[in-house]
Amino acid sequence: MKISRKLGIFILIVFNIIIDQVSKIIVRNNVAIGEETELIGKKFILTNVYNKGAFLGMGSDMSDTLRVIFLLVLPVLVLGYLIYYIYTNKELDKISTIALSCIAGGGIANVYDRIMFGEVTDFFFINLGGVFKTGIFNVADMSVTFGLLLLVYAWVKASRQKQEA
Repeated sequence: MKISRKLGIFILIVFNIIIDQVSKIIVRNNVAIGEETELIGKKFILTNVYNKGAFLGMGSDMSDTLRVIFLLVLPVLVLGYLIYYIYTNKELDKISTIALSCIAGGGIANVYDRIMFGEVTDFFFINLGGVFKTGIFNVADMSVTFGLLLLVYAWVKASRQKQEA
């Protein structure tokens, strides 16, 4: 059974929102604020922190008015346009459509947290010694990051195809 393009986009966006929100509910209900649980030694840690800012806490020291404008109103407008763009641009290839849908779903999930709780629940931390270390993040952040990486892949693939033609 083949599903329509629009239904596929809708399902992917909603799926990203649901897995993020379910993971945050589990963390909020089972992990105390600031508690740390080593999942894979000190390399992969589960914790529970609330982030009033954006990526890695950026903007958390802004005034409430600026935070509402830059972390709520502006993202809602951008996400609204992004969804409109995904649905109306029939020239988007499948990979780019999936990538942008993941970005939209992750973005909506974090905006939802800001609307409902005034902050975003973050809970994963990775530290691979001197090789790689993250800030504390959540599933929505992973959706956005995955979407961005997939989008870069689609762009690279499209440019190679143009060069070969």
